Amino acid sequence: MPILHNVKVPTLLLVGGDDAVVVELNRKAYIQLGSRKEMKIIKGATHLFSEPGKLEEIARLSTDWFNGSLNKNKNETQR
Repeated sequence: MPILHNVKVPTLLLVGGDDAVVVELNRKAYIQLGSRKEMKIIKGATHLFSEPGKLEEIARLSTDWFNGSLNKNKNETQR
């Protein structure tokens, strides 16, 4: 994944905590990302988030992150 350092946009990684292989791949990607980044590991979820309530949790986390990211970018551009 040598190209990930070129990513310049804020990035959110959401990872099912019960899928060790995917967690490790995302950890490696996270380290190499060249942007503002955040990784959230969802306890009790696999990579498809098919467990009860997990998609709703992903939706909430995504919404919160995007709202915060957009507000932060808006504030930075108004300076």
